[in-house]
Amino acid sequence: MHRPASSSLPALDPDSAQHSSRTAAHLRRTIEASGGWLPFDQWMAQALYAPGLGYYTAGTIKLASTAATDARGIPIAQGDFVTAPELTPLFGHTLARQAAQVLNDTETSTVLEFGAGTGALADSVLSELDRLGLPAQYRIIEVSADLRARQQTRLASYGDRIQWLDALPESFSGCVLANEVLDAMPVSLFCWSPEATVLERGVALDANGDFIWQDRPASLELAQAVAARMPSLPGYTSEINLQAEAWMRAMGRWLTHGAALLVDYGFPRNEYYHPQRAGGTLMCHLHHHAHADPLIAPGVQDITAHVDFTAMADAAHEAGLQVLGYTSQARFLMNAGLTELLAQYDPADARGYAQAIAPVQKLLSESEMGELFKVLAVGRGITTPLQGFKRADRLAAL
Repeated sequence: MHRPASSSLPALDPDSAQHSSRTAAHLRRTIEASGGWLPFDQWMAQALYAPGLGYYTAGTIKLASTAATDARGIPIAQGDFVTAPELTPLFGHTLARQAAQVLNDTETSTVLEFGAGTGALADSVLSELDRLGLPAQYRIIEVSADLRARQQTRLASYGDRIQWLDALPESFSGCVLANEVLDAMPVSLFCWSPEATVLERGVALDANGDFIWQDRPASLELAQAVAARMPSLPGYTSEINLQAEAWMRAMGRWLTHGAALLVDYGFPRNEYYHPQRAGGTLMCHLHHHAHADPLIAPGVQDITAHVDFTAMADAAHEAGLQVLGYTSQARFLMNAGLTELLAQYDPADARGYAQAIAPVQKLLSESEMGELFKVLAVGRGITTPLQGFKRADRLAAL
């Protein structure tokens, strides 16, 4: 199965082109070693995480910076994508208020963040917890050496209050944060055949050594997982994130007391596998351009898929965790105290107030991040309802 060319995307600069060529050579060798066909989840894992080559592990990742902003105070897109913590520290300050409730409930002082990006979220969470009189110990699990180095530079003022972990803790009590982590976990691609069987989509090589799509009968595990989630719809193509589900189930073994706040873009299952979403949710980001071809520019573009939050909640239940809340990012931030934080800004300072408000509007707008992004909370031993879900909790939608 061939694929259309992505002619509308920008050309790579010489350094990026050279790096992508090295990554592509590695992927070709991997495909050949696998018998000429590589399941897409393995392709995605290598393209994003292969040591020294993957997008997240080779120092090529580009995140927007708050160093340059437009007239509204919103960061100018200097990288491949903008995350909420880079938009405004108010995102982290609000998340810290929810984290403070978890720390008080568990009588602990430790926060564990997965995939800390530039360190912006850790910085804003720690500063707000300090202001609230809850100086926290902060732990980070980061797979990217490049991002870990950036985090260490940005967070140096916190000293030994911050530690970077190389593996999951054996046990943990406190608050877990994961902002845009689940979407970057490798997904399996599937499609329904005309005969109502599940096929798994993988990557092969054509006669010229170019990457092409190729479908094969799915394993029994994958076929059963797909059939349990949606009806047979011939031609329907989508994703299933068994790795993220395994990560959630693993949390049930090490999270002994506390709550995890998972922020990401996605849907409940009935929306995720909606008949009108017949092409799936796979998305790539390359030099400010969003597109849907993960087989180009390996190693220099991000590859993501939306999150099936029903699957995440089910996996949490299977692991013996409580599902504590599920709502839109906009509603969570409003519930958790964003409006009170905005009240600290003086409307009389027109420029300063506009710079504070503009990125917040992006976080809350239904047409931007406010509705597409969701917050799911899971935990163990939490005795009080979490304030971020006190209104418009959508647990029933899962």
